[in-house]
Amino acid sequence: MYLLFFLHILLDCFLVVHSCPSLCACSYGTTGTADLRLVQCSDPRISAVPINVPADTVKLRLEKTLITRVPRAAFFNLTELLFLWLTYNSIASVHPSSFVNLRALRELRLDGNYLTAFPWEGLRDMPRLQTLGLHNNRLSSLPSHAALFLPNITYLDLSSNRLTALSAELLDLWFPLLGQQERSVQRRILGLHDNPWLCDCQISLMVSLSMSLGSPVVLMDQLLTCRRSIGQLGMVLTKAEFPQCMRPSVQPAATRIMSLLGSNVILRCDATGYPTPTLTWVKTSNYAGCCRQDVAGQDEDLPRNLESSLQGSPRVGVRWSLISLDDLAFKDAGEYRCQARNMAGISEAPVKLTVVGVTQLSRRPKKKSQKIPLKSSSDNKKSNRTTLSLPPLKNYISRNVTPSTQKTTQTFPATVSKLVSIYKSSKTNLKGPKILSKNTMIKTILEKSDNLTSSISNAKV
Repeated sequence: MYLLFFLHILLDCFLVVHSCPSLCACSYGTTGTADLRLVQCSDPRISAVPINVPADTVKLRLEKTLITRVPRAAFFNLTELLFLWLTYNSIASVHPSSFVNLRALRELRLDGNYLTAFPWEGLRDMPRLQTLGLHNNRLSSLPSHAALFLPNITYLDLSSNRLTALSAELLDLWFPLLGQQERSVQRRILGLHDNPWLCDCQISLMVSLSMSLGSPVVLMDQLLTCRRSIGQLGMVLTKAEFPQCMRPSVQPAATRIMSLLGSNVILRCDATGYPTPTLTWVKTSNYAGCCRQDVAGQDEDLPRNLESSLQGSPRVGVRWSLISLDDLAFKDAGEYRCQARNMAGISEAPVKLTVVGVTQLSRRPKKKSQKIPLKSSSDNKKSNRTTLSLPPLKNYISRNVTPSTQKTTQTFPATVSKLVSIYKSSKTNLKGPKILSKNTMIKTILEKSDNLTSSISNAKV
């Protein structure tokens, strides 16, 4: 009984792998010594993607059917699929996860359908894809994020759609700036004709660059149709008048910034150009003009792109960008460059940041107070010394004499001399045979000084 059950499972697997879907034709083609399975479904009665396509299929063609959508994971079991043609059907929507598990796919064609949008993020499931055909659909826009998923595409046909503009990100991908190109530039073939392009400098510059010697892009048809607005009659691109592209100009808010250790600072720059430039921040050097010398252990790989920038474009041709540096450390000091670029060129401006601060508090030495020794005389005994600190006379006068009194003392120098003599006589009395107590001595000085101060304040100038 177990043997029959096992044979039943093997039979089911054999039918799944080697059976052919209904209304489809299956055949084998020979490439070298390998036999490749080909499946073609062209019957107009087919209204959904077949779910029982053999797992060893290498090329699948679903053409001229009534299929209106491609569902999630529609080809999940076709891990060996290299070519997928879904041409001239009635497909209006493609799920972003339709192409999961197609890691070997090299060619995808969706020509002649009713697509108004394409899930560009779904290209991540096809890392080896090189050919993408979207000819004769209803695509009205090509979003900027599509450039993230098109680096490996060498053949892209977008002709006969409703496209009006190309994003700067796509143009940067297809036409890298001089000095930023890789040694071996990957050439691409683009089909952009038969679209109602709006006249701007980007389209004009793209056409001229594609016709230059050694261009990384080859256009299938260089005679693009350009319209000034949707609904107007078109003209051949080479005969139209276009606004000139303008190389970007960068203006930072400040070229030199000095900020305290532990504070927050914002670096900002503005750029103008046509088409609207994109802005990036790059740190190019460390510790420019910084007060700190011991920077060991703070090395980093430079130049370094700063990803956490904020950008905005209030109108066409203008863009601003800023980065926020919080809780500044000495390693944040250095030179930052704001780079702006568009199809017409690239420009940059430096911003030098200096971080200042105190890492260790310095202590001032305490002033030594005046010491006055007190001596006691006794027969055949060592004298006992006691020190008493007396404030300097000028300090006492500055604390106890009012401004009016100070003016009077300048007029009566004899009075001031008397006060000085009292101070000196008090110090002399300390050396007599009879030692005055500390409190008695201070009280005597203060009484004589207060009497003299009172007489000074009552005097007339």
